[in-house]
Amino acid sequence: MDFEKELLALKQQVADKPGPENKLTMIVFSGELDKHLAALIIATGAAAMGMKVVLFYTFWGTAALRSPKKKANGKNLIEKMFGIMLPRGNNKLILSKMHTLGAGTAMIKGLMKKKHIASLDEMYEMAGALGVQIYVCEMSMDLMGMKMEEMIDYPNMRSAGVATMLADAKESSVQFFI
Repeated sequence: MDFEKELLALKQQVADKPGPENKLTMIVFSGELDKHLAALIIATGAAAMGMKVVLFYTFWGTAALRSPKKKANGKNLIEKMFGIMLPRGNNKLILSKMHTLGAGTAMIKGLMKKKHIASLDEMYEMAGALGVQIYVCEMSMDLMGMKMEEMIDYPNMRSAGVATMLADAKESSVQFFI
C-alpha cells in the first residue's frame, strides 16, 4: 500500500513539471560544406516533422551566411582581412575530408545535382519556408568583423548572444553541435 502511494506521488511530481518543448536547438560551429549539409538536412527534417528548430551559427559557421553579393562599410584593417580570408557564402565552403584541391568538393556537388539532392541554397530556402530560426552569434560576428547587413537574405535570421542560445537549448528536447 505504501508503494502505491509513493508511486502515485512520484507520478504527480513528474506530471506537474513541464518537460522540454518539441524543439531542436543546434549549434553550427563548422565552416565546412559536409557539416552544413548535415545541419540543414537535420534542421529541415525536424521542422518538417513539426519541431520548432533554432540554428545558432558561431565562429567558422557564420561565414556560410555571408552573402557573396553584399558588403558592409566601416570595417577596420583586421576586419577587412577576415573578410578576405573567410569564404563569402555557402558556395565557397569545402569538404572537411577529401577536398583534394577542390576535386572532392566538386565531385560531391556534382553527385548531389545528379541525384537531385538539394543544394545548400535550396536547403536554406526550404528551412526559411519551414520557419527554421537562425541566430548569428554576436560575439563571433564582432570578432571576425562581420555585420548583419552582409548576411544572406533569410526570413528568420537575427543576431543573438550565447544567453539566447542557452535559453533555447534549455527548453529543447534535442540539442546538437555540428
